[in-house]
Amino acid sequence: MLSNSHVLFETDGRLAFVTFNRPEARNAMTWAMYDALVQSCDRVDANADIRVLVLRGAGGQAFVSGTDIAQFTEFATREDALGYERRMDNVIDRLERVKAATIAQVQGIAAGGGCAIALACDLRVCTPDARFGIPIARTLGNCLSAANYARLIDLVGPACTKDLLFTGRLIDAQEAASLGLVTRLADAGDIDAAVRELAATIAANAPLTIHATKEVVRRIQADRRVDSREADDLIALCYLSGDFKEGVSAFLARRRPQFNGR
Repeated sequence: MLSNSHVLFETDGRLAFVTFNRPEARNAMTWAMYDALVQSCDRVDANADIRVLVLRGAGGQAFVSGTDIAQFTEFATREDALGYERRMDNVIDRLERVKAATIAQVQGIAAGGGCAIALACDLRVCTPDARFGIPIARTLGNCLSAANYARLIDLVGPACTKDLLFTGRLIDAQEAASLGLVTRLADAGDIDAAVRELAATIAANAPLTIHATKEVVRRIQADRRVDSREADDLIALCYLSGDFKEGVSAFLARRRPQFNGR
C-alpha cells in the first residue's frame, strides 16, 4: 500500500483501490488529496497489469463531501478563481483519461468536487443512502467550469443539470439510478463484494476492447465541449463576488448564507 495518509492507494492483482481517508471531515478534498488522486492515476497507467481502478471513501458516511472550504478563505484575485477551476478540470480530465476502467464505490454523500469525481468514473455502485449533488447555489455561491457543466449535461441532460444547480438539492440513490447515474445498488454490508464482483468481471474481459470503448466515448464527449476559457468571465464573476465571500464565511461558521447578488 502507498499513501499520503489522506489518500490510500493499494493493488490486489488486476485491481487498484484509491481510498479517500479523511472521515472526520467526510473525506473533504484538500489540494494535496487532489494531487494524490492524479498521482494514483499515473501509478495505474504505469502498471499494465491493472485493469480496474476503484475509488471509495473511508468511514461509510461519505464518498467525498466536496473540496475543503477552508482553502477558499484566501481567494482574492481573478487568477485564484480561474486557477482553482483549471486545477479541478485537470484532475477530472486525468481521471477520465486513466486507461483502466473506473468504478466509484459510493456510500453516503458525493457532493461538489466529490460528485464531479464520482461522475467522472465509468461506473458507479452505490448504497441506498448515497446522495449526489452540487449544492453551490445554497452554500458558496460559486459556479463550475464549462467542462464540468458539460460533463453534467452529458450525463443527465440540460434540464436536469439546471434543476440540480438551481435548487442545490442532493438526489438520492433511487433518483440517481432513474437518471442512469447508478450502475448497481448494494446494501452497505454487501457493497465491497458487489464492487469486487463487477471489477473482476471487467478485469477478465479483453482490455483493449474496454480501453477502446472508454476512449472513444471520452473523445466523443470531449469533442462537444466548448473551450473552458469561454466561461472565465462567469467564474471570475462568482468567485470574486461578495456572495462567495459570504458563502465561505457562512459555511465555516455553520450558518445559512445571506446572498444579495453582488
